[in-house]
Amino acid sequence: MAKQEENVPITELVRVYVPATVPMLAALRDEGRLGDGAMVAHAVTPALREWYAEGDDEELEYVAFTRAAQGALQLLRHDAAAPRRRVVVSADVPGSSLVREDVELGSSTVRLPGPVHLGQVASIHVDGAEATEAVAAAAEVVEEALAGDPDAQFTVDGAEDHELEWYAVSELDELV
Repeated sequence: MAKQEENVPITELVRVYVPATVPMLAALRDEGRLGDGAMVAHAVTPALREWYAEGDDEELEYVAFTRAAQGALQLLRHDAAAPRRRVVVSADVPGSSLVREDVELGSSTVRLPGPVHLGQVASIHVDGAEATEAVAAAAEVVEEALAGDPDAQFTVDGAEDHELEWYAVSELDELV
């Protein structure tokens, strides 16, 4: 644990997974921040940890990451101009700044009070070109899948079969 200097509180950082799109990455590069105000993200919350009591930290992180990727599908549904690639931005933010979005058992949803700054970004995850068709189809039906439509869920699962590729923050220019 870090040594606490006099009168300087130690703030534990929490890894969050922020759903995004390629145009949002362009804004991150150009403006140095992702988003303009409060944002929804996913993290390993107490509710998620309790729901997956048998899961280790890596499994819980994967659940939160996967939910963020599904959130990226929802963003794509509402942005027809965005390339059909899911984007998840992994960032480390002060845990004290997070607001639990809901207390439903198993929830990974948190609210960030403001934008994520470039210096907080740990890595970026983006679908490869081979996923474009499956992601486009999933983005069209993601809301129906969340409402319980099994056919729509099958389509969303098809997109989730594609793993997002990992990129370092230094590769942001190449991504946009």
